[in-house]
Amino acid sequence: MVDAQKFIEEAIEEIRRTVKGKAIIALSGGVDSSVAAVLVHKAIGKNLVAVFVDHGFMRKNEPKQIEEIFRNKLGMNLRMIDASDRFFDAIRGVTDPEKKRKIIGELFIRIFEEVAKEEKAEYLVQGTIAPDWIESHGGIKSHHNVAGLPSGMKLKLVEPLRDLYKDEVREVARALGLPKEISERMPFPGPGLAVRVLGEVTREKIEIVREANAIVEEEVEKAGIKPWQAFAVLMNDKTVGVKGDIRDYGYTIAVRIVESVDAMTATAMEVDWKLLKTIMKRITREVPNVTRVLYDITDKPPATIEFE
Repeated sequence: MVDAQKFIEEAIEEIRRTVKGKAIIALSGGVDSSVAAVLVHKAIGKNLVAVFVDHGFMRKNEPKQIEEIFRNKLGMNLRMIDASDRFFDAIRGVTDPEKKRKIIGELFIRIFEEVAKEEKAEYLVQGTIAPDWIESHGGIKSHHNVAGLPSGMKLKLVEPLRDLYKDEVREVARALGLPKEISERMPFPGPGLAVRVLGEVTREKIEIVREANAIVEEEVEKAGIKPWQAFAVLMNDKTVGVKGDIRDYGYTIAVRIVESVDAMTATAMEVDWKLLKTIMKRITREVPNVTRVLYDITDKPPATIEFE
């Protein structure tokens, strides 16, 4: 396990040696990018511009929470950019998960390059951690902050967490005094809900999985369990159901709740049956066009934690 305080001191020193001038950071609000942002903010202050790009695939109310924490509580130089139209246009009709990830990753970088030009910044800070580049280089799946990086990118990359695993990043977050809603936050993929919609992504499907995901997270928190991740996935095919004694033809939601230490392996949790039934009843009652809910019991390996 990393010595968090020692790591913080050394990372700040290294950032000061490396970054000469202004930098921007791709801030998602997850623990990785948040820790990276705080470290760089401590090292170079207002010369860091934290950029939150809302690609339209965020969880329910997430952009508002990010602004409240990072601008209002932590006092960072924060820019909020709504680029949802650009991202939806970019992946329209795309069904292959690797293409989704790479298109989203490249568009992220292009937007950050635009901001960097406006801010006259030369450096791009990312919260890349060890599993990101291990899985990307191993061909398991492309992480948008690794394999999604386009060739010819002009910004100089700064990745202060590159050699850490998620549990170590959380230790650093706690040592930095980050609020629990950040330090203990469940991992969330960079491409967001776009990789929790199997097949083609549409605004309707994103809204469906966003609402279903919020229900899963709410009920897991109420139950008092602490999984590594708990989320909803919208499957590609529709199935027949019954609502109010009337035939319905709707989507299927898969629920995934896993335990892990570093995301390299994971075990599907044996959660209480009543919890699963509560999640099922709420999703089928509260989320339009959903007729069926499944629970994924597959470990990693053979599956990955995310479906795409």
